[in-house]
Amino acid sequence: MLSFVVGTGRCGSTLVHEVLARHPDVGFISNLDDKYARCPAAIRRRSGLIYRRTPPWLNAKGRPRFAPSEGYRALAREVGPLLVDPERDLRGEDVTPWLAARLRAFFDGRAAAEGSPHYLHKFTGWPRTGLLREVFPAAKVVHVVRDGRAVANSFLQMPWWRGHLGPSGWHFGPLPAEYAQEWETSGRSQVLLAGLAWKLLMDAYDQARAGDWLEIRYEDVLDNPRKRFEVMLDFLGLSWTPAFERGFARHAFTGSRAAAYQRDLTAAQLSRLTGSLRTHLEARGYPL
Repeated sequence: MLSFVVGTGRCGSTLVHEVLARHPDVGFISNLDDKYARCPAAIRRRSGLIYRRTPPWLNAKGRPRFAPSEGYRALAREVGPLLVDPERDLRGEDVTPWLAARLRAFFDGRAAAEGSPHYLHKFTGWPRTGLLREVFPAAKVVHVVRDGRAVANSFLQMPWWRGHLGPSGWHFGPLPAEYAQEWETSGRSQVLLAGLAWKLLMDAYDQARAGDWLEIRYEDVLDNPRKRFEVMLDFLGLSWTPAFERGFARHAFTGSRAAAYQRDLTAAQLSRLTGSLRTHLEARGYPL
């Protein structure tokens, strides 16, 4: 079984992916496999075992770590650049027989090498699920959503964010006419542009939603992690085993940055951002 965790980025999908990867039946691409083209086969075979025996505090971001990865370098090497940084969402009609064969070899080969009955991979940015479902029609999708104001605020603080170059130089291609006009009317506000990126991506997720699809709010995961992970495991067809309980108990679920956008943005910036995202926020139950 192959499943995907997806989200806009800066949405909590890494936490969800890393906790689910603690399950003894789950396989994944490790950051070492991603970084090194000649990653030893023994590490690929034992990725899950190594990760599950490593305490989360030793795998904290910002330090040398062994953890699940989105595998973009490995995908670029072994599949092609299309999946790595597309300027629009990828759909079923983008799949060629050549691409389908390489994708199957990439995921099926790793799943077989690791011997895990359930292989889980994460993508952020565009959903890409239209393309992925064309190749893997039985795949399940866990979509992690976060308040767009928090996502926009976090985008602005990331070293990889290219919004300062405007839509002609950023990650997501041209803005739809309505959003482009909104940005121009704002005086080309950088804060608003980050919010428009979230809206653009959420529009793509709404269009891509199909088949076995579970949407989970990051804020709900922080509020009641046990309940939400029970829902996710059930959706994926996995049981809450004693081994997963031990891994789950190692994680600390803190919401210290959940409302950081209220501190990091001015009242005027936050008001403009909330006004722009209002419809999308209300659709997913976020308070205004």
